[in-house]
Amino acid sequence: MLIRLLAAGTRLPGWVEEGYAEYAGRMGPEVRLELVEIPVTPRGRNADIARCRAEEGRRMLAAIEPRAHVTALDVKGRGMTTAQLARWLAARMNDGRDAALLIGGPDGIDPACMERADSTWSLSPLTFPHGLVRVMVAEQLYRAQSILKGHPYHRA
Repeated sequence: MLIRLLAAGTRLPGWVEEGYAEYAGRMGPEVRLELVEIPVTPRGRNADIARCRAEEGRRMLAAIEPRAHVTALDVKGRGMTTAQLARWLAARMNDGRDAALLIGGPDGIDPACMERADSTWSLSPLTFPHGLVRVMVAEQLYRAQSILKGHPYHRA
């Protein structure tokens, strides 16, 4: 199974790339995690934020495989425990489709992406830097997979 992490933003700090690569590399052959960076529309002093977000949304939607199960990361989304995330991952592995996880840009996810989403996921009611979210998602997916495989990484 392939999970594509569609994340707004390019050229992030080295620690983001290293952290993401560490956990994505641990996933193994059953579940592959692939990062697709979506360019953020430049925002000038008088930027039309809705237009910028819509442009990012169009790029994100174009990168989604047609049959993919889409989950949008959103502060208002469904919170999950680690065990619930493991069950979510098992369900994705069993349904025969790849998955796409959407991380929006500085002004969130475009409504068109939210409409396309099959589900939403909130990491926390807190707001995190987008680069940190990439690392957190990769680590949590690795943790969920380790639970499914009976690996001792996760200690409840």
